[in-house]
Amino acid sequence: MALPVGFDLSEFVTGTLAEDLGIGGDVTSAATMRGDARFTAAIVAREPIVIAGLEIAAAIFHALDAEVEIAELASDGDPIDNGGVLMRLDGNARAMLAAERSALNTLQHLSGIATLTRRYVDAIAGTGATLIDTRKTIPGLRVLDKYAARMGGARNNRMRLDDGVLIKDNHVAACGGVAEAVKRARAANTGLQIQVEVDRIDQIEPALAAGADRLLLDNMALPVLREAVQLVAGRVPLEASGGVNLQTVRAIAETGVDFISVGRITQSAPAVDIGLDYAAR
Repeated sequence: MALPVGFDLSEFVTGTLAEDLGIGGDVTSAATMRGDARFTAAIVAREPIVIAGLEIAAAIFHALDAEVEIAELASDGDPIDNGGVLMRLDGNARAMLAAERSALNTLQHLSGIATLTRRYVDAIAGTGATLIDTRKTIPGLRVLDKYAARMGGARNNRMRLDDGVLIKDNHVAACGGVAEAVKRARAANTGLQIQVEVDRIDQIEPALAAGADRLLLDNMALPVLREAVQLVAGRVPLEASGGVNLQTVRAIAETGVDFISVGRITQSAPAVDIGLDYAAR
């Protein structure tokens, strides 16, 4: 899988290693291991996961040992069983140990997002609804977090505030109503799709009449979602959002909405358990 457009791999690797190595580097490995010692190692999944970030992890190891031999045994987006080997390495022991934490942190975080995302995607399979992500990402890691969500099977939604017009409750309040907010957005002639958040049925027709291209149905109960789907009758795409979890997502999808946005897949996905197991060469 290609890394996301706009992601500077070299800059990320340099910054990540600098954060961990500090000024003095890995003093423990330098003190306990010969400079010419070599190790073989395997990166192993210690639970069932979906992978994301393998190429980045490999680049981290290469940054400290240009001669390290790496065999990637899987690809980003692949499901891996407990005990599955993602990568084998053969190289300088000090360099490998120094790079270990940075590489594993990246793999564990991104694969955690991909793994949780795949669970949501599987939960709504066959309903016709599409899972999308949000801007609820770790600051500075949005491009990677959204890449990982894509590896898990979600569709990326807005990357930035300039990707589309999304009128939310505070915009509506400041403008004095849904219709007025949409009218102002339409008059601005941004050339972008106008989406508006509604949390009541009586906001739908005014939003559509004012020119909304898409509706975000926020925190609506299942009967209200079904009513909204019937009322809109395909005139614009509908996105359900708010309070979505693995226990509720299937029922939400079955109401007939087109999209379901889930912030927790990037905001609070737990890191998965991936380890680096060494063997003396």
